[in-house]
Amino acid sequence: MNSTTGCDKLAQGNSTAVSEFIILGFPSSPLGQVLLFLVYFAVYTLTLLGNSLIVLITLADPALHIPMYFFIGNLSFLEICYSSVTLPKMLAISLTGRNTISFTGCAAQMYFFLLLGSAECYLLAAMAYDRYVAICHPLRYMAIMERKSCTWLVAGSWLSGIPVSFIQTTLVFTSPFCGPNKIDHFFCDVAPVLRLVCADTSRNEMSNIMVTVIFLATPFTLILASYAHIIATILRMASAGSRHRAFSTCSSHLLAVTLFYGSGIVVYLHPRSSYVMVNDKLLSLFYTVVTPMLNPIIYSLRNQDVKEALRRKMAGKRLSPSQ
Repeated sequence: MNSTTGCDKLAQGNSTAVSEFIILGFPSSPLGQVLLFLVYFAVYTLTLLGNSLIVLITLADPALHIPMYFFIGNLSFLEICYSSVTLPKMLAISLTGRNTISFTGCAAQMYFFLLLGSAECYLLAAMAYDRYVAICHPLRYMAIMERKSCTWLVAGSWLSGIPVSFIQTTLVFTSPFCGPNKIDHFFCDVAPVLRLVCADTSRNEMSNIMVTVIFLATPFTLILASYAHIIATILRMASAGSRHRAFSTCSSHLLAVTLFYGSGIVVYLHPRSSYVMVNDKLLSLFYTVVTPMLNPIIYSLRNQDVKEALRRKMAGKRLSPSQ
């Protein structure tokens, strides 16, 4: 049974009483805020330095100009952008104590978060397809994964989320906000912002479910299908050495997928009846902040080609002054 409230009347007038939001984040004491700032600063610095290093080394070293490293370089650039959507604001809040964000700023943060999150989902799926072709069809690998094909896969990953992110953000921020403006999260994600809408949000929630299926469940299913074929092919290999080499070529990607999707699936696919904001904030912190920091470590420390490329560049720098 619906009753007409002040919020309903405001919604009918197609207006909103909220001009800014308050991001609650992780409440703590003044000393805790200082510690949070130091942690955020360290994480953001490592994320920028590590991913920038991967981008530069994959561009500069001719030995890494192959499809796998083309995808890794794009993933690292995406991680720089992805972490920059949330971490600078988190740094500002912990440093200044001002935890407000404008209505437009919140909408922009949500849009780019959805866009870049969608791009990462499909880029990880494209990387899984690359590993599938390399292991299951090695003789046709260079013909299938030619430069043009790789470019289209990456471009499709980046562009796929633009229309849906725009529609999703528009649906949320054209809804009426008529009073509560405290976002119980550390950034403007869809679910916590929708909790502040003072009108029927069933259309938004249905849209959110569709977006989750399209941009989270679908690429994850493609990744699972790729690895099902990869595992079947590896098990059919004659020697243990061949099986080890084949698995080592996709272990880094598999670890990155596990880190990103492990927390993301729990946050976006668990029933709303079991919605616990504290748990969601911690899990969201993992895939929005921790995973972008760890990816350069995963792809450099576990990858012999990248380590060799770094050694060559360092050796070249040591030799250059005497030349």
